[in-house]
Amino acid sequence: MLKIFQTIHDEAVLIDHFEKGCWINLVKPTEEEIQLLSSQTGVNQDFIRYPLDEEEIPRMDIEDDQILIIINIPIMKQSDVMYDTLPLGIIMTDEYLVTVGLEDIDTTLHLTSSKIKGLATFKKTRYLLTILYKNTLLYLKYLRDIDKKTTEVELELHKSLKNRELIKLLNLSKSLVFFTTSLRANEKVLEKLLRNKTIKKYEEDEDLLEDVITENRQAIEMADIYTNILTGTMDAFASIISNNLNMVMKFLAAITIVVSLPTMVSSFFGMNVLIPFQYSPHGFAYVLIIALTLSLASVWYLSKRNMF
Repeated sequence: MLKIFQTIHDEAVLIDHFEKGCWINLVKPTEEEIQLLSSQTGVNQDFIRYPLDEEEIPRMDIEDDQILIIINIPIMKQSDVMYDTLPLGIIMTDEYLVTVGLEDIDTTLHLTSSKIKGLATFKKTRYLLTILYKNTLLYLKYLRDIDKKTTEVELELHKSLKNRELIKLLNLSKSLVFFTTSLRANEKVLEKLLRNKTIKKYEEDEDLLEDVITENRQAIEMADIYTNILTGTMDAFASIISNNLNMVMKFLAAITIVVSLPTMVSSFFGMNVLIPFQYSPHGFAYVLIIALTLSLASVWYLSKRNMF
């Protein structure tokens, strides 16, 4: 999918042709779209293809007056792992700003639906930094969502320890690992962008970039804190489950002892040898009394040992 936007009267408008100072948004582009963009704008085709690899790492490349910035963006998934990250490529040329990815950042970051004062597609550096800033804010939003979901799962676990809740915690823990890794990689790109002199930055742009770096560091700290909390929570519940299993096994062992005593007594009096009470008319009652007495005695003893 290929979309072209241009700012007209402070509003990003969708246009149908390549215009100097426009923003070109590529989402899962076909080979024909890649060829069209490259031929019309002169954008390096390799720069377009790099972000289409899900395992591409964040970095910054400069070649032939074209700048490629690859960062990781957070996404929400419907699968077991609720959150993940994908690479996003931002290509800056003298005339165009191009974004390439497997997800539509216009939908994710709400770039065209929200009006931002002083933001225009022809201000490529400002638009780039706005994308980075909104991306960092999205990380913070998803991290807060993960914290809320973790609290909800903890409340469910207090009521019943089921595998389903533990799997949810494991999936949230995976999401935090993805976020932490991506945020740290993004931080290196942002710091390199701050030091880079090729991209022209005004004072406002410098301030915005510093804000992006600050928010990204906050997101890293939040991810680390939530990871530690979640790890501690999972360890605690694992200990609780293990302790509950030990209690169940201890209870079953005690029940086995209590039940085995009447069986042992009846086995003695069922042998084909001379035994007490075999000629007594009340012999069966005596056997029952002996078995019951031993069972009650074992229950009392085991209760004193906290086996029940």
